[in-house]
Amino acid sequence: MLKSLISGIAGCLLICSSTLQLQAQEKFIDKNGIIIFEASEEVFEEVKAINKSVTTIYDSQSNKIASLALVIGFQFKNSLMQEHFNENYVESETYPKAIFRGQLQDFDLKELGPDVMDVNLKGILNFHGKDKEITTTVQMQRIGDVLQMIGGFIVTPLDFDIKIPKIVRNKIAKEVQVKIDFKLSKK
Repeated sequence: MLKSLISGIAGCLLICSSTLQLQAQEKFIDKNGIIIFEASEEVFEEVKAINKSVTTIYDSQSNKIASLALVIGFQFKNSLMQEHFNENYVESETYPKAIFRGQLQDFDLKELGPDVMDVNLKGILNFHGKDKEITTTVQMQRIGDVLQMIGGFIVTPLDFDIKIPKIVRNKIAKEVQVKIDFKLSKK
């Protein structure tokens, strides 16, 4: 009797630990995600920056996704433009992070394979101390244990109360194109 009770408890522990391990394997992370933004006007100098150290986490059970980018991590070709961006426009010392929290809509990871699939993404982008609802479509595919997510959306400086001085207002696009490229691996 004692032997079968111990055997039953051991079996339960094995099943429970396997379930917990399976749940833990359902999280994916990318610590080197890429965000590019561009606010260039054709006849003026390129206004474009890239951040290659964005952290993104995806939980396949809840379909929730979260991304964190340090604002100072955006790199411009022109160092003076980078300085103005950080000090005068986005005030990166006061607002050091850009955070997105969202959810993939009507998505089942089991259906994702090597073929690219369009997936709706909805969430909130917090930047410069302001929240902006983002709704977009991303392209996803699974290659082995890596989920690739590529997409983009449009925001404006006004969405985040970023004031552009009159002297350069015509040199910066009213709409900012934001592109993402994440390669999420099982955690």
